[in-house]
Amino acid sequence: MNSIFANRTNGYLASIRKGISAVESFHSGVSCGQGSREEQLERLKGEIENAEAVVIGAGAGLSTAAGLTYSGERFERYFGDFAARFGIRDMYTGGFYPFPDKETRWAWWARHIYYNRYIDAPKPVYPKLLALVRDRDYFVITTNVDHQFQRAGFDKNRLFYTQGDYGLFQSVDPALQMTFDNEEWVMQAMEAQGFIRDADGVFQIPQGGVIMKVPSALIPKCPANGSDVTMNLRSDKSFVEDEGWHRASAAYADFLLRHEGTRTLYLEIGVGANTPVIIKYPFWAMTGENPKAVYACLNHSEAFCPKQIETQSICINGDAAELLDSLLPDGAKPL
Repeated sequence: MNSIFANRTNGYLASIRKGISAVESFHSGVSCGQGSREEQLERLKGEIENAEAVVIGAGAGLSTAAGLTYSGERFERYFGDFAARFGIRDMYTGGFYPFPDKETRWAWWARHIYYNRYIDAPKPVYPKLLALVRDRDYFVITTNVDHQFQRAGFDKNRLFYTQGDYGLFQSVDPALQMTFDNEEWVMQAMEAQGFIRDADGVFQIPQGGVIMKVPSALIPKCPANGSDVTMNLRSDKSFVEDEGWHRASAAYADFLLRHEGTRTLYLEIGVGANTPVIIKYPFWAMTGENPKAVYACLNHSEAFCPKQIETQSICINGDAAELLDSLLPDGAKPL
């Protein structure tokens, strides 16, 4: 690790180690919580209201509930030309496609970044979540890379994006452990493909269509040394954990430390089975260590907890958008 980060607590690694260690002790099976759906919703309302701290752990399911879907109509609308030419069927797999040249590859990524980072989600799920915890002492850890928490107004000092940010590039040179904002480049690359801004300032496809290339002169380069760049997304050991990442990791560790032993709600939303060691397992572990803590899992179809923390857990299956609606008082619901 770079020496400038040596004295900072790595909350990311610390929580992962805690989670992995704890999972070995959860050996009595799983539970879907106690009580009916309505009873668990009422209990969760009370826990949000009375908790001394709320730790939100958000996964891809939260953004899916907000309408940031990677396939179907939304994909066909913005990437229909890529689908027709290359047979790509969704945004996720498209990110790994071996495009024939850099101009096409970066045209793809400009669209991918723009429609998942620089516009608001179609549904106000993130504003609803903020309305729910705005007056609470909260912190957010998320594997999402779409920046929707900040777009909704969450305090950036209370956010930890563990897996990167669509809004950042990093150099392919491993000696450069820094990231670079890409907003200006993305806007230029969208215009170069022929996208036109609508009355709300959002890029749309004009009647004449768009092209699937950016000019060679627009292929992004590292401003520090002119090297090639790639996305700042965790996929292997080349992922750059920059100054901002380490600052957020330390802030997360500090928040957890300050609230050890207090009435803490670990609110997990939309976390699947792909990366349970980052949020789910650590939340289970911290709940098990603290008799005052409560673990709440909101998931479309995978809401469960270990038997050992069943009495401290709330597990509710359902769409996050609908569940947040149920939790919010009418007067607190954003438009």
